[in-house]
Amino acid sequence: MAKLTKTSVFKASSPKAETAMDKTTRIVRQMVEEEAEKRQARNARLRKARLEREANTPTPPSR
Repeated sequence: MAKLTKTSVFKASSPKAETAMDKTTRIVRQMVEEEAEKRQARNARLRKARLEREANTPTPPSR
């Protein structure tokens, strides 16, 4: 039977190298997340402006 030692039982696993596909995926996901944040900020800004405009517009009198 093989003798178990600290170094043979608990080997430190080296981090896996990032492949080109992994790098591309990471960058694309980051770009998509940034675009989504910008879109949400723009929608919030436009919604706020629309609600303010509707609040300041007088309603026409009904007959």
